[in-house]
Amino acid sequence: MKIEPFDIRASSLFRHSGFDIHHSTAVPIAPVFREGLAPFRKALRHWYRRHARSLPWRHSVDPYRIWISEIMLQQTTVTAVVPYFERFIERFSTVHLLAAAPEQDVLRLWEGLGYYSRARNIHRAARVVVDRHGGTFPESVEALQELPGVGRYTAGAIASFAFDRPAPIVEANTLRLYCRLLGFRGDPRTAAGQRLLWSFAEQIVPHRSPGQFNQALMELGATRCTPDAPDCPRCPVRRWCGACALNLQRQIPQAARRPAITEVTEVAVAIERDGRYLLRKRAPGERWAGLWDFVRFPVDQGDNPRRSRLEQRVADETGLGVDVGELLTQLRHGVTRYRITLRCHIARWRTGKPDSSRGEFRWVADQGLGELPLSVTGRKIAKLLESHDGKASKTVRIEPRAKKKRGRRNRETPPPGV
Repeated sequence: MKIEPFDIRASSLFRHSGFDIHHSTAVPIAPVFREGLAPFRKALRHWYRRHARSLPWRHSVDPYRIWISEIMLQQTTVTAVVPYFERFIERFSTVHLLAAAPEQDVLRLWEGLGYYSRARNIHRAARVVVDRHGGTFPESVEALQELPGVGRYTAGAIASFAFDRPAPIVEANTLRLYCRLLGFRGDPRTAAGQRLLWSFAEQIVPHRSPGQFNQALMELGATRCTPDAPDCPRCPVRRWCGACALNLQRQIPQAARRPAITEVTEVAVAIERDGRYLLRKRAPGERWAGLWDFVRFPVDQGDNPRRSRLEQRVADETGLGVDVGELLTQLRHGVTRYRITLRCHIARWRTGKPDSSRGEFRWVADQGLGELPLSVTGRKIAKLLESHDGKASKTVRIEPRAKKKRGRRNRETPPPGV
């Protein structure tokens, strides 16, 4: 049976709740408001006290630690973040230490988490906190949002978790939870959807212990109100859930449109000279800006260029003459909407100096590769080089140019993807 939505502003029950919506949004009346907010808040707090996960950043109200954890958790799972957070805090235990550190040290500790603009922003923000605020974090949402990389959600999280201010929060887990509580079947990512959810978040956050309440909302979204398999029987607030009442948990929230995947082929070349490898620092505006990488360039999709073409591309990218040798490996990885096939070759330097007008280059011994921040695929290549039998200058196999013969041509078969 189809249930027609209606304008929530038209309901006297909704108006009596004090909830204010400034734009017409057709959703069923939210059960959370029928009995008032007190029972809902009480049930949620009781559940959180019994079931909250023990996470390292929850054992402190230090705004610095809370800020680092919130930035790391953007687009990243809790399981992945925990070891990075612990290593990061061990190395940079205070905002003063972080502000004083070279950016390369920050990026090296961030390596593997992805979205490296987050690391560059926390480094910049740490310097702002030290230079403008004397090393003390501002307490208001408005002042926190002036820090590089701190948006409305992160500012609200710091303000409520560290300073116990009643700031609303909307992130991936609470967005899903709010949509289901409201029974909202529209697109939560539109401007109207965002206004609805932020207004809802403002109304439900209490003045008493708002930090714990916001943590409970996020925990519920992460562990019970999950995207694909919500655990409604064990949800402490299911009787207030509009989606549950309509049996629409799996349809709400409206799924985001997935971008079309673009297939890309790239070549990386590890150029060796006297036991050292040439690295190039990724420039601002490039993917992985600030990290170091082996010489890398795109080729036509599915193309397997001949050695002479690869050598010319290396010359164009670096100004060096090289002899391209064996295929070290082939990697497949994804970056946002791109699915990349990366063919990795070893090459031997022959002539020339790296052209500084084409980028910042550095010759690095294999044992020094671990000290620099590399892209994920760059790190994989570095580890393969370290395990390569013998010195690279001896193991690079440069085969003589074969004369063209009629008949079937031999094809190099790449090893399976790593």
